[in-house]
Amino acid sequence: MSWADQIERFWTFASEAEIVGLWGLALIGVAIFALFAEKRRNKVARIDRIGWVPWTSVFMFSAMIGAGLIALAVKGIFSGE
Repeated sequence: MSWADQIERFWTFASEAEIVGLWGLALIGVAIFALFAEKRRNKVARIDRIGWVPWTSVFMFSAMIGAGLIALAVKGIFSGE
């Protein structure tokens, strides 16, 4: 069985808790990326080259939503549904 078949099988038979958990992990990944981007932005010497993305807001939004989704997923996975 190829890796593509295994991924398709997982997505076909995964519970909602597993899918919500994966979305939570993806948002935590976005939050980690935003954290590093904010640190990089703070190191810029020229103030006019900082960019326009509000990395702190992106970090807070994705970290909070991601943590909430993971909390819901853990509850669902442990209950066996």
